[in-house]
Amino acid sequence: MELDSLFWNQIKTTIKTKNGANKLLENWLDPIELIKSEKTADSLKITFGVPSQFFFFYVNEHLKDKIAQELREQSNIPVEIDFVVTGKTASDYNTSLQDVMQNTEQVFQQPVQVVPAGPRPVENINEEFTFSTFVVGKNSEFAHAATYNVACNPGTNDYNPLLIYGPSGMGKTHLLNAAGNQIRQNYPHLRIVYISAERFLNECVSALRRHEMDKFRQKYRENTDVIVVDDVQYIGRGEAVQEEFFHMINSFIEKKKQVVLASDRMPKDILGLEDRSRTRLERGLIADITMPDLETRLAILRYKAENYNVRLNEDTIQYIAKISKKSIRELEGNLKKIKMFSELQGLSINLELARKVLAHHENTVTISIEEIQRIVAEYYKIRVTDLKSTSRAKPIVVPRQIAMYLIKKFLDKSLVDIGKAFGGKDHTTVINSLDKVENLQNQDPQFKNDIDELINQIHNVTGL
Repeated sequence: MELDSLFWNQIKTTIKTKNGANKLLENWLDPIELIKSEKTADSLKITFGVPSQFFFFYVNEHLKDKIAQELREQSNIPVEIDFVVTGKTASDYNTSLQDVMQNTEQVFQQPVQVVPAGPRPVENINEEFTFSTFVVGKNSEFAHAATYNVACNPGTNDYNPLLIYGPSGMGKTHLLNAAGNQIRQNYPHLRIVYISAERFLNECVSALRRHEMDKFRQKYRENTDVIVVDDVQYIGRGEAVQEEFFHMINSFIEKKKQVVLASDRMPKDILGLEDRSRTRLERGLIADITMPDLETRLAILRYKAENYNVRLNEDTIQYIAKISKKSIRELEGNLKKIKMFSELQGLSINLELARKVLAHHENTVTISIEEIQRIVAEYYKIRVTDLKSTSRAKPIVVPRQIAMYLIKKFLDKSLVDIGKAFGGKDHTTVINSLDKVENLQNQDPQFKNDIDELINQIHNVTGL
């Protein structure tokens, strides 16, 4: 058999159905167009077209195996698939496959201009943090793909600045360091600076006091080709620093120099951030990274254990991953605690030892009111402050009611406590909110799906 467009659309629908909780999937799957399928003696060879290099990288890394598996199941024969960058939709394919492949090869084989010099040092970069040591899960696949694309094509893409945001301990710093390491490897002539926003702030204030702003600007604007800044949320602390930071980013973008940033919150939620700075940050690409689900935490733990030369049986791995639900940093910290205790006491690592060392984790609150509010706010793309406001607009009221419902479902909180958490709402308002959410779930399937997705996200945080 040969694959036609109708059958390919059915395949895409099946993949979406099997991965219903992954709403990001269809954004990557839909633009993939069938170019050609060819039946050989022992397999079916299929070529798909994707619109850009970014898509090419992403589907090869994250979707190729999924697509091939589904095709094998439906066709019952071995399948080989390839992707080519076309920049066209299926209706635009007027050239032959050979022409398309030739154009694609030209894109990927363009020579990289390299100045004959050794790799330049990257200030404060951690060489252990690379893309190959980053365990990718559903929580981080977009952020990982975006950062890798930027690192392979610094300053020559539409993702400038690139901002990665998410709670502390999720892997943002790892991705920033990975970008720095990758750029240094591919473009050794580029001058890269990795710095925290707090240090940038302190250096700027010091330069102002010493009347050395020209020297400060020369360091960051003239003598740097790639700027990587962590913890950007601290920039909102001072007006003078914001002014300098804003002009620095503008200068980089105008000169096609790459800016990579990380923050623990969206630009709109950074306290004290001026509108023009917020707009500048939002004008690039924003990629979020959240708490990994249990499956990803298990994969991360297995990788870390192997890296630390620690042998864990499956029961112990499951236990550590389930109770380490706040951050990847906590997950790694718990592994280190068990390793240290084992070495000091001369004991083998098993489930009993892990329970003894990490007993205090089992008695902690699984999730807080603030975390549930954050999850709901991010899901509906609003601010937590909106949930606590007096606004009666539907885009605010519905998420507020859902957040109240989820807090009542997962936490032992009174109606009064829940009302206080939303700007002092009375208990009658809370009761009405709970009733509306219950009723709407029975009436509106999409609303029910939203609730299920949010519950799933909370389960991923609690590890239950």
